[in-house]
Amino acid sequence: MSIAIAAAAPNALHTPSMRRRVIAGTTIGNALEFFDFTVFTFLMLVLGPLFFPAASGYGQLLLTTATFGVGFLMRPVGGMLIGSYADRHGRRAAMTLTLWMMGLGCALIAVAPTYAQMGMAGPVMMVLARLIQGFAAGGEVGASTTLLVEHAPRGKRAFYSSWQFGSQSLGVMLGALVVTLLTMGLTTEQMQAWGWRVPFVIGILTVPVGAYIRRNLEETLTSSPPDSGRSQPAAPHRAVPHQPLRRIFAEYKLTILKGILLLIGGMVSTQILSFYMPAYANRELGLPATSTLSASVVFGAVGFLIAPFVGKLADRYGRKRVIFWSRLATLIVLLPCFQWLMAAPSTERLMLLVALFALLVALQSAPAFTMLPELFPKAVRTTGMSVVYGLGISVFGGFAQFFVTWLLHVTGNAMAPAWFLMVAIALSTVVLFWIEDRTHDDIDGQEA
Repeated sequence: MSIAIAAAAPNALHTPSMRRRVIAGTTIGNALEFFDFTVFTFLMLVLGPLFFPAASGYGQLLLTTATFGVGFLMRPVGGMLIGSYADRHGRRAAMTLTLWMMGLGCALIAVAPTYAQMGMAGPVMMVLARLIQGFAAGGEVGASTTLLVEHAPRGKRAFYSSWQFGSQSLGVMLGALVVTLLTMGLTTEQMQAWGWRVPFVIGILTVPVGAYIRRNLEETLTSSPPDSGRSQPAAPHRAVPHQPLRRIFAEYKLTILKGILLLIGGMVSTQILSFYMPAYANRELGLPATSTLSASVVFGAVGFLIAPFVGKLADRYGRKRVIFWSRLATLIVLLPCFQWLMAAPSTERLMLLVALFALLVALQSAPAFTMLPELFPKAVRTTGMSVVYGLGISVFGGFAQFFVTWLLHVTGNAMAPAWFLMVAIALSTVVLFWIEDRTHDDIDGQEA
């Protein structure tokens, strides 16, 4: 059943106070959700011995990164189903659903028994929880980004959608900060006994807060999807069914491919430079765990603070220009930066490099999050973006840590993460030449 036409006048959705509320509500809810999803990765070195004790140190890390990665397998499914739901019943309803599902995943991880307690039941429950969280995250990004873009004035869409990347960075920062404080305040024995469960309990407790915030957001899907130029007939059973998922794969296959390639650079960069860096710096460079976790706090903080300014830059100079030059700069500095860190590993050098990488990732990712919803008409916008994001993150983002761990092992070359990143960024940059920049267009002016 299509969502009913709103009683309020259309411009009532776009008052300044309402727009500020949408930015705040979406950012807070999204940050809480990404805290729940990403905190797992900062605990990989703790979880490995608890859930995969029979494996070697390398095997434990590989199995834990794979467990983290399975959450991304469900992202395309979640993106398709929840995105379609959002295009039929509203963005706000979809965002509330994803939040409660993310909380369910946190609850399963928080109570999961270790291998010593119940054998394989613990790892199985962990995998199930990650699948549920992946399903939720797959629908979250499309719905929340679409809501931001549809509330934004034409000349400020990148600024509004930049809060999507900013909120993800905030969630990363909070997750890394909580694990850092626990690592500093607890002994190794306490951390292994119960400390690792604390972040997931916090994740459960934040769900009602996020749900309350999202319940008060204004919906932007205010009319029945325009499948034709005629109004809907009086008899509901005679209406042409709105099937956004079928339409996306029938009419926008090439657009989906372009969108996936566009996102690869930012996805892989975030997974490696933010999430994998603590384990890499600890295992490969011998830096203390607290220092490497603090680097992820820095990455998240820089991304959160700089994202709105990047959005304004993309609104002024165009999305493609900002993405292209930031990716070119990243390709130029990657190898020298990794070599500089390896030459004399230290916490100070790691912090400086992570701050620089966070700036470059924000410059390429925030405008990309704007370009995606601009590629699709309103009736299928959330579905289109969710499919692109879900497929891209599942293939290229979710298992980036797994591939890099494997590459480090088989090559013995500590520069493997840099080479892996360079290939992904170069591929993602080339596709820019085949994507239209709609910075100054009215994306709903020619609704199909």
